[in-house]
Amino acid sequence: MARKQHVAIFTTASLPWMTGTAVNPLFRASYLAKDGDWDVTLVIPWLSLKDQELVYPNKITFSSPVEHEAYVHWWLKEKADISSDFNIAFYPGKFSKDKRSILPVGDITDAIPDELAEIAVLEEPEHLTWYHHGQRWKTKFQRVIGVVHTNYLEYVKREKNGQIQAFLLKYINTWVIQINCHKVVRLSGATQDLPRSIICNVHGVNPKFLEVGKMRNGLNQGHQTAFSKGAYYIGKMVWSKGYKELLQLLSDHQNELSDLQLDLYGNGEDSDEIRDSFSKLNLDVRSYPGRDHVDSLFHDYKVLINPSTTDVVCTTTAEALAMGKIVICAEHPSNEFFKQFPNCRTFNTCNEFVSLTLKALVEDPVPLTDDHRHALSWEAATERFVACTELNEIIQEKPVTSPNPFMSMSPDDWMKSVEEACAHLHNTVSGIEAARCVFGAIPASLQPDEQLCKELGLSSPERKLYLGR
Repeated sequence: MARKQHVAIFTTASLPWMTGTAVNPLFRASYLAKDGDWDVTLVIPWLSLKDQELVYPNKITFSSPVEHEAYVHWWLKEKADISSDFNIAFYPGKFSKDKRSILPVGDITDAIPDELAEIAVLEEPEHLTWYHHGQRWKTKFQRVIGVVHTNYLEYVKREKNGQIQAFLLKYINTWVIQINCHKVVRLSGATQDLPRSIICNVHGVNPKFLEVGKMRNGLNQGHQTAFSKGAYYIGKMVWSKGYKELLQLLSDHQNELSDLQLDLYGNGEDSDEIRDSFSKLNLDVRSYPGRDHVDSLFHDYKVLINPSTTDVVCTTTAEALAMGKIVICAEHPSNEFFKQFPNCRTFNTCNEFVSLTLKALVEDPVPLTDDHRHALSWEAATERFVACTELNEIIQEKPVTSPNPFMSMSPDDWMKSVEEACAHLHNTVSGIEAARCVFGAIPASLQPDEQLCKELGLSSPERKLYLGR
């Protein structure tokens, strides 16, 4: 039998940080491994204790990569009842308070031994390559696939001098992705257009949400009350996650929505300000700490209101639809995938928002069909991922060719030469500490520091990183 190809999935976050780039790549690794056609390694950031305390909730910390690895496998089994037949590797990372993100430190391609460097999946390829200094991804791996999760341009536009920053970031993203990726998957049209890209939602939902939906549908068919509560919203409490839009909609239509009771669930940097602003409305809006969306507390709610336009594909919306709820969301490219579901109601105007919300509160959701459940599942998401990335294609060894004479170079050869020159320029600039800091890198992040080396078992930056079971 031929040896299975190896797929290394690199991502920018990890549990217990419940962010999309921690959860979705974890499920992707699990379901690709479950298919049995590939050997899979999930590569996640390792943070020193001081950064763990800033990032991970509920005071959860890990003293070693082995302990962190065990937690990830435990969570997958406990929260999704999925066996994890894949390896976990770690790369050194540091948390940027300004960007509210984990950034890689050193050459993170070292996380995968050269003999296993076949297919790399970069979850958030721009994020993983902005400050990358070391071996070029395309040089080390035979195929590199980027999955764009985040609409960084939209977030940047909301900052000071946002339009200028977004203009620059757009071209930097295009540059680093073209240098490093053979193919790019954009989860929706909400992301910027990128070279060699295709739009396809390759995410699914935790199967526990689909189980809740089946249970609620069973109650409905048994003529019992499936949903006893009205409307809610759940999301990280930062203004950019839809709270600003929601506050504006409710504020402008308090009279029409006077009978609405809305419960907000979330934690975040702007939580105090957000709770205070909503408390000033003449509406019954209540705020609660964030909780896991699959918690039984949410099962009785009938309507999710989610006006956010910064998401690429909103996981919360997918989860609510899987649970059989009605979702009120904006007419926006990020919600295009969800429009196939009858319980997804999109609005263009404020008046449409009011009308759809009032209607949803008095009618029953449409029961999900088997086809709709499958479309929301990780089985279907994995099928879409394999198809759009052509992952089943056998990687052929690249033939060694002699350089073409200068005057006989084809357009493709010219493009490759330009790309190589750009890659060399990026590698040079990313190796200059002053230049890195100007563009927003964490100071002294060219190589892992002594503490990171000690925790990952590195006596020097040249040694390979910790590789799990």
